[in-house]
Amino acid sequence: MEALRNKARELLAAGTVKVVIGYGRGSGGAARAVFIRDAARSGALIYDDSCRQNLAVYLMKPEVRRLGKAALVASPATLRTVLQLAAENQVPEGGLLLLAPAGGEVAVLAELSAVEARVAAQDQDLGRAEREELARYEAMTLEQRRDFWQEQFARCIKCYACRAACPLCYCARCTVECNQPQWIPVPAHDLGNLEWNVMRAMHLAGRCVDCGDCSRACPAGIPLHLLNRRLIAVVRESFAVQAGRSAKSDNALSTFKPDDPEDFIR
Repeated sequence: MEALRNKARELLAAGTVKVVIGYGRGSGGAARAVFIRDAARSGALIYDDSCRQNLAVYLMKPEVRRLGKAALVASPATLRTVLQLAAENQVPEGGLLLLAPAGGEVAVLAELSAVEARVAAQDQDLGRAEREELARYEAMTLEQRRDFWQEQFARCIKCYACRAACPLCYCARCTVECNQPQWIPVPAHDLGNLEWNVMRAMHLAGRCVDCGDCSRACPAGIPLHLLNRRLIAVVRESFAVQAGRSAKSDNALSTFKPDDPEDFIR
């Protein structure tokens, strides 16, 4: 943790970056996002197991971009997110420094190629509990899955916390805010909840990096990560690609090739 603070202090004092986006201690001891602009305040930074939020969500905020070049404290999921944002032309080469803490040290990643190498060296496999959860879901019949999600989505209150927490939901105007025509019903009823959650999942298909912030943000406890994780597996099996691995990859669901197999069309 001290290495992270020292590096942030050094970068701010030298003017290399204008802001360090990291974690600080919030109310009740919980970790929260902090924006350090003064080198003297670098001591407020923390990094431990409670630091789970994907801070890449702030990179797309106009008010944050106006602060100037940033250094971002990056967890493994955040590193994957930055690569996906770069692949979507949202993060320019050299426009950001990533501070990746590990083992009491902190690596400063200034180039996207260095981020790719760091991600490639990390363990990408799901943990045992995550594998078992996904296996139970995949073992369901179509009817059981339908009933499962109907029960889950019935709790949705259409607060859009999942959208706010997701670093890849960065559209300037979301589909749910369009009312001419109105694509998604406003009320939190069965049809509106189904259309909203399925639409968001499909917009993230081939793009989601499995950070899990959507589920952590959901006040109703809906396991949105499970839906996204299943789509990650389908895209990987169908197109042999996975989001957040390269800064130059194409989106699997928006790239057409004449020789694409069409056996999935029924």
